[in-house]
Amino acid sequence: MKQIPTKLYSLLLLLALFSCLSLTSCDTSNSSEAGNVREAKGGRFYGGVFNVNETEYFRTLFPLNIVDVYSYRIASQVYEGLFKLDPKTLKVTNGLAESYELSDDRLVYTIRLKKGVYFHDDAAFADGKGREFTAEDVKYCFTRLATQSRDNQGFHVIGGVIKGATAYYNETANGAKPANEMEGLKVIDKYTVEVTLEKPNALFLNYLARPEAYIFPKEAYEKYGVDMGGKAIGTGAFVLADVEEDVSVILKRNDNYHGIDEVGNRLPYLDAVKVYFIKDKKTELFEFRKNKLDMVYRLPTDYIIDIIDEYQRADGSLPFELEHEPEMQTQILTFMTDDEIFKNVDVRRAFSFAINKDEIFEYVLGGEAYEAGHHGITPPSFKDKGYPDDIYGYSYNPDSARYYFNKAGYRNAKDFPKITLELNAEGDRNTNVAVEIKKDLKDVLGVDIELNIVPMAQSTDKMMTGNFQLIKLSWIADFPSPEAFIRMFYGQDVPSTVGTVSYPNLSRYQNNEFDALYEKAMNAANEEEAIKYFAQAENVAMRDAPIIVLWYDEGYRLLQPYVKNFPNNPMQYRDFSQVYLEPKATENSNGTQGRR
Repeated sequence: MKQIPTKLYSLLLLLALFSCLSLTSCDTSNSSEAGNVREAKGGRFYGGVFNVNETEYFRTLFPLNIVDVYSYRIASQVYEGLFKLDPKTLKVTNGLAESYELSDDRLVYTIRLKKGVYFHDDAAFADGKGREFTAEDVKYCFTRLATQSRDNQGFHVIGGVIKGATAYYNETANGAKPANEMEGLKVIDKYTVEVTLEKPNALFLNYLARPEAYIFPKEAYEKYGVDMGGKAIGTGAFVLADVEEDVSVILKRNDNYHGIDEVGNRLPYLDAVKVYFIKDKKTELFEFRKNKLDMVYRLPTDYIIDIIDEYQRADGSLPFELEHEPEMQTQILTFMTDDEIFKNVDVRRAFSFAINKDEIFEYVLGGEAYEAGHHGITPPSFKDKGYPDDIYGYSYNPDSARYYFNKAGYRNAKDFPKITLELNAEGDRNTNVAVEIKKDLKDVLGVDIELNIVPMAQSTDKMMTGNFQLIKLSWIADFPSPEAFIRMFYGQDVPSTVGTVSYPNLSRYQNNEFDALYEKAMNAANEEEAIKYFAQAENVAMRDAPIIVLWYDEGYRLLQPYVKNFPNNPMQYRDFSQVYLEPKATENSNGTQGRR
């Protein structure tokens, strides 16, 4: 793991000092609001509110339509799938499944469900009381996942995977209900389902841990329909209690939750989780220093350099935890390869060589990333799985940029139309990066680009329907495999109709050689063989430059010292069900004693 950059350490020291320069400027209120902390078994504690911030408002909480991390982080506390990830190891573990058996031919999964699991209370149920979860709910949700509709962006999770899913999906194209049920999905009894695959797939349980495979009750969808985007009725550790648009979301403890920890405590420990939507990262950081927030993920970097020299030699300890590690997350620019300009591969290559990623990494990001993006989209965090780190990529080379620009038929920038780069603000980091990209393209190629900064929900709608020329995206793994990145180039996901949603292949890139290698990886007998073909496929795609890799992420996380059992991981996968707040006598800045 890399050392904490000196300038970042200086910033943290500065914040610790600045926040308590005077009694009036140091708010000693406690963000955990743990007024009713009560002791649990094993030295753990019940009670308190965990306060966290997101820089963008969620787009939807309906599982089949979740494509952004802001929605996912909220929905994952309310819904559950048959399987989930261990936040410490990212290995698949049981969720709503009690156990499973796999046939000798690796095609048939017999999944036994947990008994005594109940959906959250809601008016969708006849008596307002959540009923028991059963195998029929699994059948219903997976069938909806195989049904074409505007609020279903998740079919790719089971299409070509579960036997008969693709045939069922195609039959629903005109809104008709197929005459037959999905071939590979059967209810054996109240607590057992049988799922048959088209072919063996070692990642299948990972797919069932994804948000698209979360389980929700039929009653909720029939009552709320498209309004499920703002509703959430699941079986998870927290209940969606209050939504104040663009301000906050409150998740309250599910007192009827089925989870129990290793020493017999009924989960969750927290009384509630409150999610704020503060867009300015500096404001978020100072709210953390005032104990109004319990965590900060990503730090503001735009003024770090100004304070380095003055506080370089500052002495003292930090009153919070600092964590960081390479992430399964890559920042990219995505070309719309159907666009009249960007369907030319040489234009895409010219743009790729024209951007100085090292300067973005050092001066715009202030080093808060793992490394600049000189290779493929799969981040270096997969090296420990044997994934190669020499995938074809593009480094800053003005001569090569101009060569490909000329090869594409543009002798000077006067002949080149103005291009629009779409992005969401995400604090101010995206904007600062976009300004640097705009400068590089102007300096190297003479090309003018216009920046269109819109809310995340609007940006997401544009990317899904292909209504963009060039768009800034953050691609985050939703399961720990290179496939989570490489699937974005698979041509079979591209619809034949312009304007129809193309997900996850947002660039609408198509290459038969890539598709053949990707399919070999998916049919591989083991992980080593799959990695070989994934890497070959990625090399093919990167030579065609449907995206520009900007950098690979390494997020810094600040955590209040009383927050316990909240492991960091490369996916930023968060499970609040086992997080607890430890009471601790502390001396506030005015010398009085307080309890957290």
